[in-house]
Amino acid sequence: MTDTSAIIAAMQAEQTETDASEHGINAEEWHRLVTRLNRKPNLVELGIYSVMWSEHCSYKSSRRHLSKFPTKNKHVIQGPGENAGVIDIGDGQAAIFKMESHNHPSYIEPYQGAATGVGGILRDVFTMGARPIALVNALRFGDPSHPKTRSLVAGVVAGIGGYGNCVGVPTVAGETEFHSGYNGNILVNAMAVGLADQDKIFYARGATPGNPIFYVGSKTGRDGIHGATMASAEFSEGDEDNRPTVQVGDPFTEKLLIEACLELMATDAIQAIQDMGAAGLTSSSVEMADSGGENGEGIGVEMDLDKVPQRETGMSAYEIMLSESQERMLMVLYPDKIDLAKKVFEKYDLDAEVIGMTTDTGRMVLKQFGEVVCDIPVAPLAEDAPNYDRPWVEPKTRAPLDISKYPEPEDYGEVLLKLMSCPDMASKRWIWEQYDRHVMGDTVDSSQSMGNAAIVRIHGTNKALAITSDCTPRYVAANPYEGGKQAVAEAYRNLSAVGAKPNAITDNLNFGNPEKPETMGYIVKAIEGMAEACKALDFPVVSGNVSLYNETDGIAIPPTPVVGGVGLIEDLDKVATLKGAQPGDVLVLIGETKGHLGASLYAREILDREIGSPPTINLDVERKNADFVRELIENQLINAAHDLSDGGLACAVAELALASNSGVHLHGDQDLSFNEDPASYSEVWHLFSEDSARTLISTAQPEEVLKLAESHGVFACFVGITQLDPVISFRNGADEDKINLPLARLREAHEGWLPNYMSKVD
Repeated sequence: MTDTSAIIAAMQAEQTETDASEHGINAEEWHRLVTRLNRKPNLVELGIYSVMWSEHCSYKSSRRHLSKFPTKNKHVIQGPGENAGVIDIGDGQAAIFKMESHNHPSYIEPYQGAATGVGGILRDVFTMGARPIALVNALRFGDPSHPKTRSLVAGVVAGIGGYGNCVGVPTVAGETEFHSGYNGNILVNAMAVGLADQDKIFYARGATPGNPIFYVGSKTGRDGIHGATMASAEFSEGDEDNRPTVQVGDPFTEKLLIEACLELMATDAIQAIQDMGAAGLTSSSVEMADSGGENGEGIGVEMDLDKVPQRETGMSAYEIMLSESQERMLMVLYPDKIDLAKKVFEKYDLDAEVIGMTTDTGRMVLKQFGEVVCDIPVAPLAEDAPNYDRPWVEPKTRAPLDISKYPEPEDYGEVLLKLMSCPDMASKRWIWEQYDRHVMGDTVDSSQSMGNAAIVRIHGTNKALAITSDCTPRYVAANPYEGGKQAVAEAYRNLSAVGAKPNAITDNLNFGNPEKPETMGYIVKAIEGMAEACKALDFPVVSGNVSLYNETDGIAIPPTPVVGGVGLIEDLDKVATLKGAQPGDVLVLIGETKGHLGASLYAREILDREIGSPPTINLDVERKNADFVRELIENQLINAAHDLSDGGLACAVAELALASNSGVHLHGDQDLSFNEDPASYSEVWHLFSEDSARTLISTAQPEEVLKLAESHGVFACFVGITQLDPVISFRNGADEDKINLPLARLREAHEGWLPNYMSKVD
């Protein structure tokens, strides 16, 4: 039998600065809290402040820098500040999308951490009235030789597939990389994209006083308590104490919740809606209250926690408010729609209860067992949360790489084999074959099989969305400003390479401890680089997530600002994929090669050195070249296209050859090289340099392509030809065979690494 008096006494107990410190609130914040309340908080109030003022919920170290991002263009309907971003895709429709992290939970409990990351990002999208149509994941794991890496890969992949497959949304794109910098802190970034009618978009804002607060979905348990706080703290190697903070997901309940919410949204019952993600009932109620009112001036909420559906006995108000149990939503209904809403959720066998009312007090008042256990103003919890101007220092950038100091390889074919089979470049088929890529029937092309961007048809039309995820952490580590620019530019290039007009991005900024000036410097400069690229490319940020304190024992992860890009394809008859190359096509390289090898995959894997500066990104050239590629696709002059990134021309050619099952003969004539100093010509930079703003295309009309390129002021040249002979060959200007690599051998090396690695027994 529950001792309610003991629970109430514990909840109402006055807290101290020491208690606050144990909740992650520092001395300065404690003083701020007490000043705002005019008294010391009780346990429930302290718990609410601790999660709302956590880095994960308040963005207190990054808010002032995130304001540097452009957030509007002619396509944007809703930018940052809601559950997800919204863009206009024509015909009265909207695409709704967002990316978020589930890094710490996925390291602690890989399956559930990754699974609930998928569930959470789906809720962000369908909360706004969108039916989810695609999932994306960006994964970073530690060194393959690290004892935990293999089990982490297995658990995370199983969790993503298990949740996404069961809920019936295709996983169509993503990236998976390995680096020792992630040994103690992996990254699991999940993105979801949905479709909605523009006149049926729902927001967390807009609730007015006097309306019922409606709880729907699963019952509340003790899983996930202090998840937001955990996500705002560093790790220690071998620390398993955080396991209870990892949520447990149920994709079948999520599927029911999606259908029930969309059915209710087809009525006029909902005034405002918010999913219960990080900080659960606390954040959802606070955010709706803070953005409520007819003019967004904020409102109050009063809730009776005894009415919250609970699956465990004896739960305290503290536990109920901080639980991050999954598959739950909070709504504000119109008073005459309660019975209608209950019938909808009863139909799907989901809990649905009125747990309180909105008020005009501007306060959060919570009751349990008939006693008031919380009475605090809403404003200090949200917009009035701490907003730090963290000290930062300019990151040290690396000197350019002088490749002439290193001998040329004896066997270029072996170099290509090594690059294509290294952990980052090797086929991830073992991973994506565990995902249902074609459920719903609208996946035209997934990016997982070496594509540039996934293509997902807008159901019932000949239009499609193109979706990509991009980041090159080694560039950001070498120069965060240029690396930030490159992440945005590569997303723009990837979307353009399939024929999509890039519309907007979401992002997931993964960094270490912002209280360290060196780390904060990387955050600031990466954001500034990204912001410059977004402005120059008219590619605004409409949603996103910041994940900080990604450190173990004081060692930060490589800086990893991931970009999720979305673009519109107006006509599916006019697209380009990697699979379209035909024997006899001429390969044309769009964009100039200058031989940049700093911070490249070649330097890391072949020279065994993480050295040199990343390529400098000329954003005007990026936009001009990518726009030109889209024009070629629009005019149906391209059979296949592939942007150049990791491994340069040679790896792009290899991926195109593998995808189309065609041989390729590359030319290395000196008059086709564009280095500023012809005397310094080297097959290494010709083949493996990672200069930006380049796309490889396959065409049956090369003269027309070059003629158009000249008229547009775009650099283009012939680099090779596809062939029936299943061999990749390269001959330089002296007619020396530098590569003569059978496609079958390349495929075996490329596709063999990951399944061989995962089949090993430690």
